Amino acid sequence: MSVSIPFDNSYARLPERFYASVVPSAASAPRLIKLNRDLARELGLDPDALAGAEGVGILSGLHLAEGSQPIALAYAGHQFAHFVPQLGDGRAILLGEVIDLKGKRRDIHLKGSGRTPFSRGGDGKAALGPVLREYVVSEAMAALGVPTTRALAAVATGETVVRDALLPGAAIVRVAASHIRVGTFQFFAARDDAEGLRLLADHVIARHYPDAAAAPQRYRALLDGIVAAQADLVARWLLIGFIHGVMNTDNMAVSGETIDYGPCAFLDDYDPAKVFSSIDRMGRYAYGRQPEMALWNLTRLAETLLPLLADDEEAAIAEAQEALAGFAPAFEDAYLGGLRRKLGFATEQESDLALATNILQALAIAKVDFTNFFRGLADAQAPGDGEDRLRAMFDDPSSFDIWLVTWRARLAAESQGPGARREAMRAVNPAFIPRNHRIEAMIRAAVDDDNFGPFDELNAVLSRPYDDQPDLARYSEPPAEAERVTATFCGT
Repeated sequence: MSVSIPFDNSYARLPERFYASVVPSAASAPRLIKLNRDLARELGLDPDALAGAEGVGILSGLHLAEGSQPIALAYAGHQFAHFVPQLGDGRAILLGEVIDLKGKRRDIHLKGSGRTPFSRGGDGKAALGPVLREYVVSEAMAALGVPTTRALAAVATGETVVRDALLPGAAIVRVAASHIRVGTFQFFAARDDAEGLRLLADHVIARHYPDAAAAPQRYRALLDGIVAAQADLVARWLLIGFIHGVMNTDNMAVSGETIDYGPCAFLDDYDPAKVFSSIDRMGRYAYGRQPEMALWNLTRLAETLLPLLADDEEAAIAEAQEALAGFAPAFEDAYLGGLRRKLGFATEQESDLALATNILQALAIAKVDFTNFFRGLADAQAPGDGEDRLRAMFDDPSSFDIWLVTWRARLAAESQGPGARREAMRAVNPAFIPRNHRIEAMIRAAVDDDNFGPFDELNAVLSRPYDDQPDLARYSEPPAEAERVTATFCGT
């Protein structure tokens, strides 16, 4: 069955300094691990054809589909606050763009396909573990309702890659609104390439923020749009306990999607200072610092846009500062609004922030599981209903008992009935997240035993994160002490 992918490659039509043309390294013996059939259909592609020999060849880089113009994108970036003027796609290739069934432009991106001109000495390959992690977590994020890149396919390459040990090689095909990053703007700003900067900004406006094109100050409107998108995104991360792990400017997509799932993880017990990434030794990208770091990154973006915001430098800085000042209220509105929904409030009261802050502080002190607490709260609206399970999460439940009385009194001010409220709370408080110990066990089964059963089952569970799945309830359980994951790795 012939594979047809209707590519329409707008980024490849930009000047050549935006990217490097490169052909993927052929996988020696590609084998399909998983194809996201629903996503394939969403893209207007035939999943049966993609799952065949020709399709697997395309997904692994062994063959190029007709119309593909493979390129590695150029970008720079701040990595843990240190600026690197040239990074770029060192182990990934944009195979091309398609227009999906909803008329949205989507990148099809092959990651782990070998060296590019931006590889900086790396082999450009990917090991199986990080590929499976990105597949699981990105698809889980989509199911949780968080803007994200998606996973179209995971493919074993039949090769061995060298990291701390010899590991099976793999590649992931991911789909994104685009792969344009804050670091992409930094690439042109670092070269004083005013024309390139303007072309890039116009491309991003046309692709992601079309309303900005009609604004009196189009580039200010672009910055406003990116600021708002990032404020909303990071609020969504915090509301589900997600830690990106490496929020460098080259890992922040201007589209407002979550991108680059390296040393990412989810909270078990609630802890604002929690860090999992093995390379984040100073806690720069801790869970609770993510809003601050998003604003830091956006400030770097604003600096690149100064020449486009106004001819006069002082006026340009004033425009940038005004746009950046919109981040905090946008984030706070999104975050507090999300907390209200998690707590079952359909209306707003001034006391809501204090009520939410108080329970989060209690969770942190008692090291209570973040996901399970909020999931169980929906069943504790009235005295005697579900509170025993919640009290058991605290070594000393006295602070929770006091808070519970205040919360129930606040619920009494709502017009919504208990049944409708319970359903509304369960629709925003997931039963299942990608638990770190489950991901680690899944990776070990695949890498050590070539057993992808846990991978398939984990994907199935996480595709319905808000549904009770009694037969799979074990996936909602926090780790035992011996199962705890204390460090995650980027996989390069």
